[in-house]
Amino acid sequence: MEILPTPLSEIQKLSQTVYMPDQKLILVDENDRFLDKYASRKKCHLGLGLHHRAFTVMILNKKGEVLLQHRKHQLWDKVWDLTNSHPQRLADGTDETYEEAIQKCLIREWGISIPVKKIFSFNYYAKLDGQCENEFCVFFMGKYNGQIFPNSEVAYGSKWIALPELLADIKINPNQYTPWAIKALKEFSLGNNLII
Repeated sequence: MEILPTPLSEIQKLSQTVYMPDQKLILVDENDRFLDKYASRKKCHLGLGLHHRAFTVMILNKKGEVLLQHRKHQLWDKVWDLTNSHPQRLADGTDETYEEAIQKCLIREWGISIPVKKIFSFNYYAKLDGQCENEFCVFFMGKYNGQIFPNSEVAYGSKWIALPELLADIKINPNQYTPWAIKALKEFSLGNNLII
């Protein structure tokens, strides 16, 4: 059974309430072990940053095309990206799971909710203009063939692109992609996962 798209009003509500600069992110070591600490989104990304949980989701359609967004981002702005965000400490005092955070992100960014499968995880660090990404990132994959509803608050636009074409373009134009998308897609291709 295909899940119906989320109404625009719900997407706008999520944009206003769950992706705030003061949200608390979950600090972990390089094996995703919780360090019994939380830090604000801002503090996690300043200077050398603080190592925290994150995820990236690759959405594929039946043609084997990957869904990309032309990201609106404080640092990596106007570059192509997959779907991604962070699990966080919730207002009720519980920690959001990867799956909960992913579904919230999918609804906010695309207006959809789909099953996803964990493929692998990696650590990475990328710095730009005194800020950084310092993350333990879990790579998930999901399939979707319906209509998408891109959120203009997080992206300038979107496109579907064949995976081999995407991997080839990353080699030629790496500065046109976020560093986490590059690392995730390279590891995915090296892991002999190209047969979907």
